[in-house]
Amino acid sequence: MSTCQLRRTACAFALAVSFSLIGGAMIGGAMAAGYKAGTLEIGQTWARATPKGAASGAAYLTVTNTGQTPSRLSCVSSDAAATCQIHHMSSHDGVMQMRPVADGVQIKPGETVVFKPGGYHIMLGALKHALQQGKTVEATLKADDGSQVTVQFPVAAIGAPAPGAAAGGGTMGGPGMMQMNKMH
Repeated sequence: MSTCQLRRTACAFALAVSFSLIGGAMIGGAMAAGYKAGTLEIGQTWARATPKGAASGAAYLTVTNTGQTPSRLSCVSSDAAATCQIHHMSSHDGVMQMRPVADGVQIKPGETVVFKPGGYHIMLGALKHALQQGKTVEATLKADDGSQVTVQFPVAAIGAPAPGAAAGGGTMGGPGMMQMNKMH
């Protein structure tokens, strides 16, 4: 290989690595990884867009406990909302119910908990503004050891069941459920 060919190959390789690093930070519109609070690793963050005038919104993530003891994750604050809590949805007698998780969600050593529509989620209450698709929302999360981390949540479409997915098909609506913009 000539010197010129080697340089082109090296440049092409460096460019490919750069694009993969930049693109690798986002998976389907969600932040892949990179946040840590104590022994909790947080990634794949995303939120759903809300209609104008909505009172609340939801954000999602994946959290893994890399420590040797159980740890709790709670939400301290958000730039987009007056309140920030972890909630869980479940079905009882065919009716979906949503309840706050007192003191945050506990993650056992080695366990990964996925926050997703129809399950655990971060409830952003008393929104200061609508969550707009393509924008980013921040929330400060806290582990029970007192460590905190500010996390960014890229905003996906209204009703998206996952980042990068088309709107609709989510599990937070349906019989017995209040619309997100009607909850207090």
